[in-house]
Amino acid sequence: MLLMDVDTKCSNDTSLPMCSEESSGSVALIIIPSVLALSTVFVVVLIFCDLHKNKKKAQRTSAHFTNGQQSVSVTAASVSTPKVQAALNPWEIPEECVLVGLEFWQTGRYGPICKGLLKKKDGPSSSVVVKSLRDGPNQPEAKEFVQWVLFHVRVCKHENVVQMLYCQTKRLPMYLVLDAYSPGNLLHFLWSLKNRNSNIAAPSQSFSERSVFLVAKQVAAGLDYLMAEHRLVHGDVAARNILIGPGLSARVSGLGVAFGGRKMDLATRKRAAEVPLKWQAPERIMMQFSIDRSDVWSFGILLYELITLGSPPYPELEPLSVLPKLQGSYRMTRPENCGGPLYDLMTYCWMWSFKDRPAFSSIIKLLDSSLHLAATKDICVPDEMDIFEYNRKAGLLS
Repeated sequence: MLLMDVDTKCSNDTSLPMCSEESSGSVALIIIPSVLALSTVFVVVLIFCDLHKNKKKAQRTSAHFTNGQQSVSVTAASVSTPKVQAALNPWEIPEECVLVGLEFWQTGRYGPICKGLLKKKDGPSSSVVVKSLRDGPNQPEAKEFVQWVLFHVRVCKHENVVQMLYCQTKRLPMYLVLDAYSPGNLLHFLWSLKNRNSNIAAPSQSFSERSVFLVAKQVAAGLDYLMAEHRLVHGDVAARNILIGPGLSARVSGLGVAFGGRKMDLATRKRAAEVPLKWQAPERIMMQFSIDRSDVWSFGILLYELITLGSPPYPELEPLSVLPKLQGSYRMTRPENCGGPLYDLMTYCWMWSFKDRPAFSSIIKLLDSSLHLAATKDICVPDEMDIFEYNRKAGLLS
């Protein structure tokens, strides 16, 4: 009876301490496991959703490049003339070629850019970069993409310019296949050399001042070809836009600004303005126009990148302070490992008046005549590469 009385009091008088503790304990015993269970279920659901999302993304990437026939309204036939179609026909990807292992790399001007392999029937596979037109094409963008492909057909005919392999414009998805060239991006290649002496696992690659001369000569030859044969200003000369291949062979890449330079509309000016300030010639920073000798200035910055194994130019200056310093006759000092003839060529490229800078044909001759003076000892730059710090110093952070 006494026990029953206590229970009855507890049920009716919640002000008693004993009742509060027992009620709270009971509620806690119910709520805490429930919350933990719900949290676990929520996390599991999120994981499955993420896996499903990634699977769908991979399927879309794969399906985007499937060579199956599709009934479409926007094709080369509807966005180009018969003359353009005739020029593209020899470059259409043949049926015996298949793109495999495509992985999304980055978003380009017209859509996704992927890396993968091009497999030929009874032949070896080769690494490629595939630039495609995004899903849901509209007529103007599809027409411009076809012109972009045709631009590569006309321009990519020099050993020191990025090589076009195939295209697909007769059915969707429209895409352009370029030779990936290996090891690939010159800037990343230079970074890989920075710590080779301290990193035993790093690949052994000889790269000396003489190597700088050899790579620079090839880049100059590619840029000279673009100007002499096509009257094209590259507009974004930098190590990030050069491809490096076997035996330190080099090819000029990153032709987007050159393609847009054919017309000076608002979109083109906006694209040209996106080129980092530290690579731009003074006249381009001030008036936003670019000529072949503006490329020569940028080529001088590229020489600095080569001899420093990918260090950012003007590391001590903020991007907006570069032009005032240049107006005051400031130039980067001679880097370590840089011989007199190479530094003289840099400063020659950095003459304030574009009329005083050498043409690329003259640069090629200067590199040839000074090659025997270049050091053959491997360049050693022990600084560790921090990508965020590089982007900050190079003025690449938005």
